[in-house]
Amino acid sequence: MPRRPDPLRKPQLIVDILDHLQDKPLASVSFRTISQALGFSTYTLVYHFGTRANLLSEVVAAASTRATGIEERLQTNPGSLETYFDGLTMSWEWTLQPRNRQLQRLEFEAALIEAVEPQHHTFSRALYENWLRIGEQALLSLGFAAEDAALETRILVNTFYGLQYDFVLNNDAVRATLAFDSVVARHRARLEHLIAAANPTLP
Repeated sequence: MPRRPDPLRKPQLIVDILDHLQDKPLASVSFRTISQALGFSTYTLVYHFGTRANLLSEVVAAASTRATGIEERLQTNPGSLETYFDGLTMSWEWTLQPRNRQLQRLEFEAALIEAVEPQHHTFSRALYENWLRIGEQALLSLGFAAEDAALETRILVNTFYGLQYDFVLNNDAVRATLAFDSVVARHRARLEHLIAAANPTLP
């Protein structure tokens, strides 16, 4: 009889691979290099992931789990501006953790691989679209027009990626956080302006 798959084995493999990649480029990932580094057979990787492309996608997906927590937070208290900004702060605090700085580095590297191999990888584009969806839904729940929600979210998401790139590249949490705080303050002012413009009778 064929061996039954261990449901706990694959998640642990991904954790081990992410630990291994804390100081290594994503481009170094292959069934051979990972099996040699972590001490198990290439068959194990093929059995659980099938192809290198699937392995890369699942590893990068596991590096980007914060979106779920932020979305759940927004869903538990929709229509709250404070919940919206708490989600931004939570995401930035995630970025500042040393391990997550390396995970973010892997996300950026995956995006560059995907840019030249779009037919093999789709995760980075899917992640980007997911951030847009989360942001737009949050602003729509606050009563923003669809056009404003889409534009303000894209500006914020693109800026946030830039702030993360700054931190990944320069490893200067103080200056990157000052820039983040400034971006959030300007974003809040812009949203409050749009709210006021849409409700001129409010005090």
